[in-house]
Amino acid sequence: MIRIDSVTKRYPDGTVAVDRLSLEIPDRSITVFVGPSGCGKTTTLRMINRMVDPSEGRILLDGVDIQAQPVNTLRRSMGYVIQNAGLFQHRSIVDNIATVPRLLGWSKQKARARAAELMARVGLDASLAKRYPYQLSGGQQQRVGVARALAADPPVLLMDEPFSAVDPVVRKGLQDELLRIQEELGKTIVFVTHDIDEAIKLGTMVAVMRTGGKLAQFAPPAELLSAPADAFVEDFLGADRGIRRLSFFPSGELELRTAPVVAIDAEAGQIAARAADEAPYLLVTDLDGKPLGWSAAEDLTAGAIDRDRLLSYGRPFVPGTDSLRAALDGAVLSPTGWAVGVDATGRVVGVVSQQIIGEAIRSAHATGRSTAKVGR
Repeated sequence: MIRIDSVTKRYPDGTVAVDRLSLEIPDRSITVFVGPSGCGKTTTLRMINRMVDPSEGRILLDGVDIQAQPVNTLRRSMGYVIQNAGLFQHRSIVDNIATVPRLLGWSKQKARARAAELMARVGLDASLAKRYPYQLSGGQQQRVGVARALAADPPVLLMDEPFSAVDPVVRKGLQDELLRIQEELGKTIVFVTHDIDEAIKLGTMVAVMRTGGKLAQFAPPAELLSAPADAFVEDFLGADRGIRRLSFFPSGELELRTAPVVAIDAEAGQIAARAADEAPYLLVTDLDGKPLGWSAAEDLTAGAIDRDRLLSYGRPFVPGTDSLRAALDGAVLSPTGWAVGVDATGRVVGVVSQQIIGEAIRSAHATGRSTAKVGR
């Protein structure tokens, strides 16, 4: 556990970057510091590995004051990932990852073997090992940065806005990869970001900082969204706080309907029967049961399915794995107002209307089931 005890960082010109900060960072968790520019997020992170020393207070790692440890020993016990990866441009990818093990005295063969193992873990193809950073995409370089930070198997991983320099699609992939790695390795991760959505997605605990380096609130994401401590936190969370909170409600109890689902090769009689159902649209699937699109029921009563006239089915969700936010998102994106539920292979398991999703949201609020993150 990392304990930050009444820590203040004051610079010679009188600027206070962090002001009497106290909190405990749990083991094997992701603790995210979030807040506006100049609130002391990065300064706090750098004080943990003594890149910056506090003016007052102390930081303890497993009960021991970090000031009592040699600074190089402390830093080598912590992985560190920064924006734009910070790779050595003159070293190959495998040797970038092997940097810290080599500094710790590992043989070149052992260090490179560890690097190869980590490349696979962070989703990098082995063929990239001999390339140089400039030959990789931004997202690949960030994966190398994560692998390098994990190379010596440190118990603590510090991450300073590591994904902010990549595009949104790559960023989502890197976030998902970090959560997967954390589930496997169980590191103590301290993560800095200015993006509240990233904080909510990644954090086990979230520390919201206000300008001047003061802690505004320290809580699990679900509690943060449901009970912001004050007007500053509420404003920082944004006007769509309620939508974000739906990420903590499960979708497994949604009542899915299969009657409005029809295969592309269905006979005319079956199509007519399903078109007679109360649903105003039918979801057409391919022969493997994967969605193709929506068709108005009256267009199918004659038994003909015209692929060119099908409407988009929006973004499907996986019931029980994804959240009510994902289900609602799918329904809103669909021109029919219905969300498509699929299994892990992408096959349709049923459809659900906005009305049913709305009833599930009201029920979830009433029973207080927003307890843990459940997917998108």
